[in-house]
Amino acid sequence: MTDRPLALIEPYADRSGGHHQRTLVALAQARPGSLVIAPHGITREAVTALREADARLVTAPAGLRAAWLLAASRLLAGLSTSGQRAFRSPRWPRLLRRLPHQITLAARCLTEASALRTARCLEPGAGAVVILTASEALHGAAALLGGQPHLRFVHEAVTSEDAVVRLLGRLARRGEDRVIAVYPTQAVGDQFAAAFPRLPGVVRAFAVDDSCRLTDAEREGGRIAFDIIPTVEAVVCLVGGWWSYKDIATVDAALGRLKEPLHLVVAGAPLDEAVLERWRALPNLRLHTVPGPITESMLRLVYAAADAALVARHPGVGKESGLVMDAARLGVPLIVSDHDPALTACLRGQPWALAFPAGDPDGLADALHTVIRQPPERPGAEVPRLLGMWTAAEQADFLTLTFASLCTKESRC
Repeated sequence: MTDRPLALIEPYADRSGGHHQRTLVALAQARPGSLVIAPHGITREAVTALREADARLVTAPAGLRAAWLLAASRLLAGLSTSGQRAFRSPRWPRLLRRLPHQITLAARCLTEASALRTARCLEPGAGAVVILTASEALHGAAALLGGQPHLRFVHEAVTSEDAVVRLLGRLARRGEDRVIAVYPTQAVGDQFAAAFPRLPGVVRAFAVDDSCRLTDAEREGGRIAFDIIPTVEAVVCLVGGWWSYKDIATVDAALGRLKEPLHLVVAGAPLDEAVLERWRALPNLRLHTVPGPITESMLRLVYAAADAALVARHPGVGKESGLVMDAARLGVPLIVSDHDPALTACLRGQPWALAFPAGDPDGLADALHTVIRQPPERPGAEVPRLLGMWTAAEQADFLTLTFASLCTKESRC
């Protein structure tokens, strides 16, 4: 039973970069012949990797019901986009400004339901049916409309439910018995347990350890790729888009306090060009940028060039950090804010991790100066397990066993 192919659903497979695509590919590689459903398309890089893994890739709905659900989802998504443009001004009442985001929750539910219908049609004997990036709302509705029990990784709450969406959720509450939510961190699990007390859930890190640590040749190549940075000069990388939970203001203030030279490699999207221009003018900073979504090969090059990766978040952000997990699996030291008490406790005393108080530019500047003077030692191969990461094979087994426990209660599996 534990070696059966999986049915893996990734609604965001069309977006480049990030550990979502990496985990999708790794799970497909662990279970050859797995079904991968990407309702909005998929990146070319992921297609190549999935083909090598002998996965079956589906980007269109299978069956009339699945097609209707996906068509309705796209209609609602279009309405949401138009509504966000129309009601983005703060002069509109809060109810109207939030309405498009509630429509988005409904659209995501219909997309999931369509993909679940497709999985039920094409892989009825799957070892596990898993939505790898699931919506934070309407869990039961997705299961009922999709006609398929499933596991769903819920990474964060992007938006909360208003009255209408809460009503829809209550009407479909019996569908929650056909779902097990998987939360990447305990903080996210606690948040959703309070919001959805009847929804079964477990905590399990999402990112997997592929044991593909950076090589000495890659580190040399990374330095060459970015204007031939000498090995004796310090490099820090800042990876990923500048989203609201990232504390770029503290990074900005800390860089202005640098008293010794530092190379900073900034990669990802979106970025703030005005901030980058300000950094280019700093006397002790040499800036290197890789804008836009980046491929896995380029991401490795960025990390390979760095003496440390910088992760700065606002206090209280408890979602899993793909950047922390990347650094652990690749073998890159960390400079990380103490935004998440659980993560801080896990990293305390580790020689490869430098913590600084969240929101404290002086503390971050001190950490940067430490790296400039003496780069930390690289984390060993045992570090991913310290952070709760498992191999793809172990993750696939966990998903299969968890799904089996769900099917024990659900006779229609």
